[in-house]
Amino acid sequence: MRNPLNLRNTSRDSGHLQTYVRNRFADENPFRKGSRRNVPWPTYVEARETALPAPYWPTQPAAVEAYWRCWEIAFGNFRPATEENGFASDYSSTMFGECLFLWDTVFITQFGRYGDRAWKFQNTLDNFYGKQHPDGGICRQLRESDGSDCYSRFDPVGSGPNVLAWSEWEYFRHSGDRARLAAVFPALVAHADWHRRYRTWPNGAYWGTGLASGMDNQPRTPAGANVQYEHAHRTWVDTNLQALLNDRLILAMAVELGREEDVAAEAAEHAALAPWVNQHLWDDETKFYHDLNRDQTRVTDVKTIGAYWALLAGIVPRERLPAFVAHLESESEFKRVHRVPSLSADTAGYDPDGGLWLGGVWPPTNYMVLRGLTENGYDDLAYSIAENHYFNVLDAYTDTGNLFEHHAPDAPGQGRGRKDFVGWTAISPIAVLFEYIFGLRPEPWLGRLVWDVRRLEEFGVDRYPFGKNGSLSLRCAARENQKERPRLQVKSNMPVEIDLRWAGGRDVVRADPSV
Repeated sequence: MRNPLNLRNTSRDSGHLQTYVRNRFADENPFRKGSRRNVPWPTYVEARETALPAPYWPTQPAAVEAYWRCWEIAFGNFRPATEENGFASDYSSTMFGECLFLWDTVFITQFGRYGDRAWKFQNTLDNFYGKQHPDGGICRQLRESDGSDCYSRFDPVGSGPNVLAWSEWEYFRHSGDRARLAAVFPALVAHADWHRRYRTWPNGAYWGTGLASGMDNQPRTPAGANVQYEHAHRTWVDTNLQALLNDRLILAMAVELGREEDVAAEAAEHAALAPWVNQHLWDDETKFYHDLNRDQTRVTDVKTIGAYWALLAGIVPRERLPAFVAHLESESEFKRVHRVPSLSADTAGYDPDGGLWLGGVWPPTNYMVLRGLTENGYDDLAYSIAENHYFNVLDAYTDTGNLFEHHAPDAPGQGRGRKDFVGWTAISPIAVLFEYIFGLRPEPWLGRLVWDVRRLEEFGVDRYPFGKNGSLSLRCAARENQKERPRLQVKSNMPVEIDLRWAGGRDVVRADPSV
């Protein structure tokens, strides 16, 4: 009799049998059914004229130029789903190694949602869901030519980071697309189940590797171990925090979809893992979260930016927040000339020129830090970091005409790595510009737009997307000082409440549909 667990890999023709513990949520995943979605692509010129939000900033023409250059490059990176690659959707290519990378794609969607009216950047993730294995595993890197996994599903470097739910929750809250949320939910639950089954130690804590963490060469393994490929029997701080973030968001999705009975495992894990992390990964002397050695001692001589996933995960006790956040304000740690380095400057091996993840300033991890600070009420610090980072990226663009993969932490305006990388670098000239420099943080699920005005010069944006169908035209006049109440001009095709904030106060402005 045939072993029912000995199933052929249904996501690709591997030519041999694979052994799976089948996951019922993976079976429910609609993207695994093999249908292909091809849609006409708009040209960049068409999208710029009709669909993309248009920033207005008369005193900073280079900023507006960099913004449009990001979209121009992004629109040149679209690729088709084909019979050969078996992808579920046309996609925005990572533009590296002829592969589609999960880590990169998640951050591409974080700026791509602002271009959603022109092209569905979010659908690129459908290709990972379509290649999900029957046990819930998803390879973090897929070949664009034939859609095959670049790693076997049990390769220690073949998965992660586990942040798909973050991207989908952000997209849902901004777009209101409940149909998409319902479609991706089974894939996300199956993926969470897989990580819990195959990426944890017996105590339920998670491990990782340099490549699986996305931060390839940080000193997170002991001497003699390979920093990219080995987990070194350590407990990895970022993988645990990402699991907690993932659990929290899947639980929120379940409430929205009325599927609470399907997420008991996530609820149980979150209830157990959050206090465990706060007991075992937090160090009272360093006031920081650290990896654990095999013998369960903390690796206190390494401070990685990966610890700041704790802010988005929402698990830092209130009494610990000031000390934990203070590391971002320390010039000997994370407050460098260009904020925020991926490795603290007081960690052995820190490279003032960046050295990839040995201190390099990366748009995706900076965005993670900014969003975590915002969610914990540190708006002033978030703006300070965003302003520093944004103008360093802009200076590099102004000097060279290039958008760089990452930047040197101790040399102002110095880009490093791949050029014209869009890619995740567009997060800074697009998402950071709107959300922090302009202070526009949409909350369409509440019918509200937070507008935290900190600039003194005139600025604004047209065709600003708000929720499913909203479109706003926003202008803020120039001011003399920070205490002066901002003078706004707002046009909207739907009722919107604007939560106006500035250094001198706070007010509510209601915008009615323009006639």
